[in-house]
Amino acid sequence: METQRLKLRQWIASDRKPFSKLNADQQVMEYFSDVLSDTESNALADRIEFLINKNGWGFWAVELKASRAFIGFVGLHSPRVKLPFNPCVEIGWRLAKEHWGNGYATEATQAALYYGFEHLKLDEIVSFTSVVNRPSQAVMRKIHMTNTNENFMHPSIPEGNALEEHVLFKITKADWGLTRRFQPSLE
Repeated sequence: METQRLKLRQWIASDRKPFSKLNADQQVMEYFSDVLSDTESNALADRIEFLINKNGWGFWAVELKASRAFIGFVGLHSPRVKLPFNPCVEIGWRLAKEHWGNGYATEATQAALYYGFEHLKLDEIVSFTSVVNRPSQAVMRKIHMTNTNENFMHPSIPEGNALEEHVLFKITKADWGLTRRFQPSLE
């Protein structure tokens, strides 16, 4: 898919190095349990790429159209971890910090919502993050997701960890239809 400034695509080998750098960045990973080693980052990229090949969708690599630079990922995922609202499809993103503040997360997530509602025919898409992750919650609000006020303790976060409590946001296809502003081009 393409937006005005971005391309969402399958992963390629040259994405691994910048992805590893992104996952080793303390600021980028502030709301995750820990930074990732090169091996862990590559394994994550392999899983993401596998799921896109298997399903035809997932956490797509995001590149800037102007420079073709990899800047992170955005997309859709069906979490395997046991969550109180499974089964579900979540929207998620992770961008390199040098690309924060440019509206890229909002632009790319709008394209992912379009794909989820128009091509996958989903009725609802969720997003969740730690209650302390205000920047991600701001993106959720920008794409017109609503806080359900159904906080939960994430089962993958150790009990008592400051990141354990998560907020749950969602958007329905009907609500998305009222706020949709553009249609990405599909390759």
